[in-house]
Amino acid sequence: MSEPDSKPTELAAAVEAANSAAPQTELAVAEAAAAADKTSPSSAPAPAAATGEPEAAVQAHPPAPEAAAAAAPPTAPEAEAPAAAAPADAPAAPTPAADKPAELSPAEEQTPIAQLWATAKASGHPEIWGVTLSDPTTHVPSQIVFQKYLNANDGDMVKAKDQLTKTLEWRARTRPLELVKKAYSRSKFEGLGFVTTYTADDADDATEPEGKEVFTWNIYGQVKSMDETFGNLSEFIEWRVALMEQALQELNISGATKQITADYDPYKIFQVHDYKSVSFLRQSAQVKAASSETIKVFAQNYPELLKEKFFVNVPAIMGFMYTFMKLFVAPKTIKKFHPMSNGANLAKELAESSKIKGLGEKLPTEYGGKGGELKAQGRGPLLE
Repeated sequence: MSEPDSKPTELAAAVEAANSAAPQTELAVAEAAAAADKTSPSSAPAPAAATGEPEAAVQAHPPAPEAAAAAAPPTAPEAEAPAAAAPADAPAAPTPAADKPAELSPAEEQTPIAQLWATAKASGHPEIWGVTLSDPTTHVPSQIVFQKYLNANDGDMVKAKDQLTKTLEWRARTRPLELVKKAYSRSKFEGLGFVTTYTADDADDATEPEGKEVFTWNIYGQVKSMDETFGNLSEFIEWRVALMEQALQELNISGATKQITADYDPYKIFQVHDYKSVSFLRQSAQVKAASSETIKVFAQNYPELLKEKFFVNVPAIMGFMYTFMKLFVAPKTIKKFHPMSNGANLAKELAESSKIKGLGEKLPTEYGGKGGELKAQGRGPLLE
């Protein structure tokens, strides 16, 4: 089969957008939307809050005749009449209701995490990322899941509940855990995606959440036929979701014992996108559709799961694109992006990105490490 005119790439859309002076790039949208790592909806954006109409100005109305009469000053005889004295044993006037503390509704009395747990129970689907959801006050994995949705939406309960509900509905409909067991076309997806896991050498460190790093690798230069790989959009999305779910199995949130907060969360994944031999000049409609749907799915259903994202073996123009993206992407998001023209430098770059000593040396040889080839280290979705 002949080589396609263009290869799939998340960054190709960014280049195309920059050439047309438009501020939309797939790379920018992917993380501005997401997941993830806030991907978030990623890949796959978090639901926007509903916008309300401006408050209408209060219009003054003349008082009704009854009100006017009640407000009118007393006539002269009435004004001269002395006020009746209250009996000595009369009870004291009751305290105005305004002085009483306002009562909270049951929902308001719950913590944000408890409210998300109530939302999850109401949905009817019991699982997210391999975690069977339970009471987060006693089940750490559930607390981690709910806290990630809260973090992804900056503590906004309305948005967090909405995103959580949509994820539960999507998982009930899509059944991602079953997609991991499914076999995919070897001719379409062989060599395109891998998951690798690296642990600390010290036994004590290896038991801590920071003692393990999980990577997903997307090797876009391995696409043999753009039409075959992206021609069936639903099949591609299923394969891509299966790869992500494999990474989550390695992350093992279901076995976590340490809670996360808004500032502490070690349960995230590194992503590496390799663009060696990929053309950045054009994209077919099929590639654009696959890219757009992947971002939508991941941003919505995998929030707060991205640790850092490396774009390796990209042309020099991507240095310009990185500067361009800074104009449109939040600083806390852009710092997760690392475009690199030479993939062999990845090992050095990661030396400062993890608490695992010697992580760079553990990486595949193609990326500056000493751990052997990627295809020998990693595993991907089942193929047939």
